[in-house]
Amino acid sequence: QVQLVESGGGLVQAGESLRLSCAASGRDFTNYVMAWFRQAPGREREFVAAIRGSTSYTEYTDSVKGRFTISRDNAKNTVYLQMNSLRPEDTAVYHCAARGFPAITLPRVRDSYNYWGQGTQVTVSS
Repeated sequence: QVQLVESGGGLVQAGESLRLSCAASGRDFTNYVMAWFRQAPGREREFVAAIRGSTSYTEYTDSVKGRFTISRDNAKNTVYLQMNSLRPEDTAVYHCAARGFPAITLPRVRDSYNYWGQGTQVTVSS
């Protein structure tokens, strides 16, 4: 069983930055594909970014490319999401997710992940 706890959300103005953290419990963190999803009010939860465990290969949704960076520290069992140049449309609850079994490609659908955090609110004002 893996538990995920997010932190780092808050209220910022457009153009500012935030760094989200997701601390994972359990063993074998290096083997987990980790991802960030977000859910705005009245919308479906959507993929933001994902990272492999061993190679740190990453993928992003198009709307955050060049602004967000996902990274991980396997020694600390933690994954991060550095968010720069934030926009009002980035406002959402951000959820950390973990996939406890192998994937040929980095999955972008929520059903591909079997562990979820409770989320942290990010609000960007214009």
